[in-house]
Amino acid sequence: MYTKFNILNLIKHTLMIVALLCVVSPSSEAARGRGYSRRTVSSIMIDASTGDVISANNADQLRYPASLTKVMTLYIAFDALEKGLIKRTDKLKVSRNAANKSPSKLGLRAGSTISVDDAIMSLVVKSANDSAAVLAEGIGYTEENFAKTMTNVAKELGMKNTTFKNASGLPNRYQKTTARDMAVLGAAMFHHFPKEYKLFTTRKFTYEGRTYYSHNNLLKTFNGADGLKTGFTNAAGFNIITSAHKNGQRVIAVTMGHNTAKLRDRKVAKMMNGGLQKLALLHQAETTNLYASINERTPENSVAHLVDKKTIGGKQGDDQWGIQVGAFSNYAKARNYAVVIKKTISKRYALKSIIDIEPAQKGSAVLYRSKLIGMEKNEADKTCSHLKKRKKSCIVIASDSNQQLVLAHKN
Repeated sequence: MYTKFNILNLIKHTLMIVALLCVVSPSSEAARGRGYSRRTVSSIMIDASTGDVISANNADQLRYPASLTKVMTLYIAFDALEKGLIKRTDKLKVSRNAANKSPSKLGLRAGSTISVDDAIMSLVVKSANDSAAVLAEGIGYTEENFAKTMTNVAKELGMKNTTFKNASGLPNRYQKTTARDMAVLGAAMFHHFPKEYKLFTTRKFTYEGRTYYSHNNLLKTFNGADGLKTGFTNAAGFNIITSAHKNGQRVIAVTMGHNTAKLRDRKVAKMMNGGLQKLALLHQAETTNLYASINERTPENSVAHLVDKKTIGGKQGDDQWGIQVGAFSNYAKARNYAVVIKKTISKRYALKSIIDIEPAQKGSAVLYRSKLIGMEKNEADKTCSHLKKRKKSCIVIASDSNQQLVLAHKN
């Protein structure tokens, strides 16, 4: 049974999740386990790289998740695929329970079968309730048992105020969550399953000759949006978890309890525009401070001097060392990982080091190397040793100061 497997292995970015949860303590309403409301809207937006909360409003108010529930169903399905418990080509049997689910659904017939891949895509695009039940029964034997696993995984991820009772989000008075918990789930999906996360950009899906179109209009109307899931029931109102990126910055936004889909989409678009602009300004300020710091510690008080200074007396300069911690096919992923690693090293070295993302040609592809530079040799050695003890890949490198300045400006 799925619950025998160690869910803790999924928590690859615990630090980011903890940072998100610690910003604001749960409200008394959430703590009491009651207070479902649709009279007010709940919203939250985070920096996907760090988990820092950019804005929040009623983020800990208990609400019905509606079809946002399916993000957890998919999260567990992706984990089952990764562990080899199921394959995309597996045919799952449709039970009477699954076939009898209310719309939205594919209209699967009891006794028929559907592939794991088609079931996944019908959740992503169509938000099919019957497919959600089929996946739940295929992985957890019964939907009730699967829902218990969903709740357990939620707790492991740090979703303190979430309880699942079914795999689809169909009405159940005991199925509850908060905007903050949904943001945690969105961040976990993005960081833990980056390959599968790309599926959420899919706008249409064809099954048995019929084409279905995504309910997420932001994929068409908001430049940079690439996920994640919409939801609606009469009791829940219109909900959404979504994410967007621009110039290496990414936000994850959740808003719940709107009276119409248009109001929901307008709200979350405004949130993401503001969040991306704020992150861009913070990045600009960090870059300005970086250059000011570099100027202050050079003898001639000039950036040009540091660019030309590659060696001193034939030896590598004192702070011209660093560590390489990974290589990725995507710039944003490389930078996100460097941010996470920077948070795990000692405070002294973290403050001194500079994130450096180096593009490198490999055949027709480009790899982005994640580095932390600006250290002394002994500091780089100690940091790398510390990371290796924590089972993190790391090599000590001698950095090129000219390259260092150019790439630091990009971060």
